[in-house]
Amino acid sequence: MNDVIALGNAGRAIRKANDEGRAALVGYLPAGYPSIDGGVDVIKAMIDGGADVLEIGLPYTDPVMDGPTIQRAAEVALAGGLRTRDVLATIEKVAAYADVPVLIMTYWNPIERYGVDRFATDFAAAGGAGLITPDLVPDEAGEWIAAADKHDLDKVFLVSPSSTDARIAMTTANCRGFVYATAVMGVTGTREQASDLAAPLVARTKATTGLPVGVGLGVSNADQAAAIATYADAVIVGSALVKAAGDGPAAVRALTESLSEGVRREPATPAAR
Repeated sequence: MNDVIALGNAGRAIRKANDEGRAALVGYLPAGYPSIDGGVDVIKAMIDGGADVLEIGLPYTDPVMDGPTIQRAAEVALAGGLRTRDVLATIEKVAAYADVPVLIMTYWNPIERYGVDRFATDFAAAGGAGLITPDLVPDEAGEWIAAADKHDLDKVFLVSPSSTDARIAMTTANCRGFVYATAVMGVTGTREQASDLAAPLVARTKATTGLPVGVGLGVSNADQAAAIATYADAVIVGSALVKAAGDGPAAVRALTESLSEGVRREPATPAAR
């Protein structure tokens, strides 16, 4: 696939940041947390704080790949009555608020239950940009790939340190938007320092594609964001922002502003990007 076409909305936003000499900031917050309406407010605060791309979580009852912070937020959202239609309504409100690409990060089961083409149709109509699907691999994603291509939606698949070079090449060939590089093995959550596996994984991924590569899992502060920004096209932050959401929109905006400063920080050594 031609990389210009494959960039999609999220990829173009990331490349715009890269053209400014910095990595993009990709922020994650689950829909419906701390409440359905409150969730919209904290997501807007993330935009106001400087996020370039948004990941909105679709809470699920069996979030086996998520750490305790995101699991608790999902439980709160579901207990508050959140349904898939509320997630789509959240997307619509956020997309109307600002011209920032909005992706859903989701386990595959809720999409399959909703109906793949029906979901793609409704999601595109709400202003969504694409899906990040951590438990769906490209060789089992034919129905989603067809629906996404039909509606010009981004398809963001994951690569990890354990991925073979052949698996990375196959994965990136099926991506549109960007490639999500999971920097550590295991569940999501903030960490004291970034994994030393991240930079080699980015290099291996970039050898197979012209798409942007974003690094996620574990980033919690501006210093970590600045370090990852020296070699990744995008820095993805999740659990730290979810923790901040528990303290309200002002806390989310303050953390996002700090992370935004981190990805803009002049590196001590030339960036490998």
